[in-house]
Amino acid sequence: MNGLPFSPAADRNKQPILEALCQLLPARGLALEIASGTGQHTACFAAGLPCWSWQPTDLDPSALSTIAARVAMEGLRNVATARLLDVRGPEWPTAGKPFSERFDAIFCANMLHITPWEACAALMQGAARYLSPQGLLITYGPYLEAGLRTATGNQQFDTSLRAANPSWGLRALQDVSHEAQQAGLLLQQRLVMPANNLLLVWGRGTAAEPT
Repeated sequence: MNGLPFSPAADRNKQPILEALCQLLPARGLALEIASGTGQHTACFAAGLPCWSWQPTDLDPSALSTIAARVAMEGLRNVATARLLDVRGPEWPTAGKPFSERFDAIFCANMLHITPWEACAALMQGAARYLSPQGLLITYGPYLEAGLRTATGNQQFDTSLRAANPSWGLRALQDVSHEAQQAGLLLQQRLVMPANNLLLVWGRGTAAEPT
């Protein structure tokens, strides 16, 4: 063991997500990761997409050193220094010089249900500011969907989240879509992932057909 903070969930889902990203994204580009946490996704995706440059970020200052240590351990050269970022801020990142580049992809996993609801609108508005014209916002996690039965595990997870913090909880996909539309982003693809999660692809242009 390397002693770094470790997320079993991130370890389980990193490969299915990477496989989806390889299908969704072009051969090269510049990616921004929101809420990078332990850096396990960062390391996996940067290694699996070697022609992409990866910019990790996190709200927790202590995560930045963890990400740096994991990137160094893996010997990755296509990962920028992790930056402090609260999506609710008027500029990204929160500290230091604002991003001047536009990103071809913005990736955010398992954040919306463990942040206050206003973070959803902030994510969508920030993504609209910092995405390139053809760029994609890709979100991953569990969602509530109208007309579809919520898996028992997700129901229990939602209950536990709301008990821990009343401002947390699984988000209704229709509500997330509304916030995205307010920012000029439309749901383009909905991919069903293992363990009752969804990978959602947002961008400017034509919305996805209902599935």
